[in-house]
Amino acid sequence: MKQLIKTTLLVAASLWSVATLAAGPTVPLDEAKVDLHDKASLQRGAQLFMNYCLGCHSMQYQRYNRTFKDLEIPEDLGVENLQFTGEKVGDLITNAMATEDAGTWFGTAAPDLTLVARVRGADWIYTYLRSFYVDESRPFGVNNTVFPNVGMPHVLEELQGIPRKTTEQRMVDGEMQDVYVGIKTDGSGMLTDAEYDQAALDITNFLVYTGEPMMLQQQRIGWYVFGFLLVFLIFAVLLKREFFKDVK
Repeated sequence: MKQLIKTTLLVAASLWSVATLAAGPTVPLDEAKVDLHDKASLQRGAQLFMNYCLGCHSMQYQRYNRTFKDLEIPEDLGVENLQFTGEKVGDLITNAMATEDAGTWFGTAAPDLTLVARVRGADWIYTYLRSFYVDESRPFGVNNTVFPNVGMPHVLEELQGIPRKTTEQRMVDGEMQDVYVGIKTDGSGMLTDAEYDQAALDITNFLVYTGEPMMLQQQRIGWYVFGFLLVFLIFAVLLKREFFKDVK
């Protein structure tokens, strides 16, 4: 009986954890209008990722040469501008940060991002990159509305500027309360708000690609399969009519 109760409690705890993760963020997510046909966006996203994200996050299930080929980046330019840790062009995309160092500096190792778009979704990534705000109580001085108490710095701050959480006084349940309305920057970034939003979308686009590099090819093959089935259906109907034309 004790073992049954213990097992039941473990199952309940597991289900609660899954339900909590599935609940998602408490703030609305912005739509990420990703376009895997936009090679310029994918190339910019790769450049931003390699320059700002790869220092901590690896992409250990994706290879440099596969990325260069799919994104139509000449290999010599890719090696010169997108490889910084001495790997060969056929190597997997890893970083130079030791797991022990990551644990010491950030509390835990930074996750691999190869499949993050499949786990989190494009809208989550896009909104997350645009939801950092100043929070002096946090170790790196920033927090995130989509991922509260996130354990990483705002690495894109030089592009965006210093973001601050803004609120407005609104009537809620008969009382005036401060209601979160968005993030506003101080204008000190290298990019305008619109340009930063595009940069966040480019990174998101790139991460969607790495999560499913064959997606475009699968879609193209899918149309061929659909066309084959349509032609097969026509012949099947005609054949059926021929076989049963004398049946009353």
